[in-house]
Amino acid sequence: MNMETPHRTPARTGLLLINLGTPDAPTAGAIRRYLRQFLSDRRVVEFPRALWLAVLYLFILPFRPRRLVHAYEKVWTARGSPLLAISRDQQQALASTFGADVVVGLAMSYGEPSIENALAELESAGVRRMLVLPMYPQYSGTTTAAAFDALFAALRQRRWMPELRTIGSYHDDAAHIEALATSIESWWQAHGRGEHLLISFHSIPRAYVEAGDPYFCQCQKTARLLAARLGLETGAWSVSFQSRLGRQPWLMPYSDIVIPQLATARGVRRLDVVCPGFSADCLETLEEVAIRYAADFAAAGGETLRYIPALNAQPVHIAALAELCRQHLQGWLETPAEDAAEIAARLQRVEAIGPTLDSPSLR
Repeated sequence: MNMETPHRTPARTGLLLINLGTPDAPTAGAIRRYLRQFLSDRRVVEFPRALWLAVLYLFILPFRPRRLVHAYEKVWTARGSPLLAISRDQQQALASTFGADVVVGLAMSYGEPSIENALAELESAGVRRMLVLPMYPQYSGTTTAAAFDALFAALRQRRWMPELRTIGSYHDDAAHIEALATSIESWWQAHGRGEHLLISFHSIPRAYVEAGDPYFCQCQKTARLLAARLGLETGAWSVSFQSRLGRQPWLMPYSDIVIPQLATARGVRRLDVVCPGFSADCLETLEEVAIRYAADFAAAGGETLRYIPALNAQPVHIAALAELCRQHLQGWLETPAEDAAEIAARLQRVEAIGPTLDSPSLR
């Protein structure tokens, strides 16, 4: 053990961004590995364990990955997974914004880059104070809490844990609402405005909300604040929930049912859809909404469904995230950084103390 190593490194402040995760490639094998990890999380699926694992390994993992290959191929980019590529852009943009004051790391709850590897990188950079930001504006046990579970599990393996702060949600953060509204307005200026704005959030099982998950209420508040900021009248916007899986009731109304009905029952010809629960575009927005739902809308008689991209790494988003983080970093950023003279003085004190540990293995 080199006793000088920690004394040579100035204590720094870190920011760890955590998103859900993505397969490494648009292949059945990679998708299967990802789904195995994701769907094995007790936070994500709360069914009785033995029953769920039987369903997962006998009915889902043998077949669903092959069915998802085509969907992932449609959205895969030259940089790989859109979620990972955009997340890295966000990481780099925030790192540029904070400069030397904050070391910005990136991790995924499932897949790579792993939380363990991200922690190791931050530790090697001298991070002793860490703010953790799960990239989910609305809190849910299936996402935010799952990220914290994985983080704390990784921290349990570390000898020297950093000081820790966490952000649970930012669904009603004023700067975030303003960023969403500004992004939508810019998109409307460039592409024209549709007849109706559908605000679609990822759904979760209704039983989770009934058990106390605040997700539904936070989604509704985000939508209400966003509609008010955009000046939308009643009837000009609505909320729905997408991406449900299985037969149990999930949060309603379901996007895949609402969207055709807007064409058939309301006569909407041009529909705009935004998904403010996603901080970065991914399979659920780029393939499910922008491609599949658009086809469903057209089949129901609608003229066009236009998906308004997520905030991604837009400057307005990065500015809002930076402001959010600064609020939670108060007291840490004001701590003066150690200079070379302070580190040198500390090393002299270490040398003066000399080898005092009695254990031969530590000498």
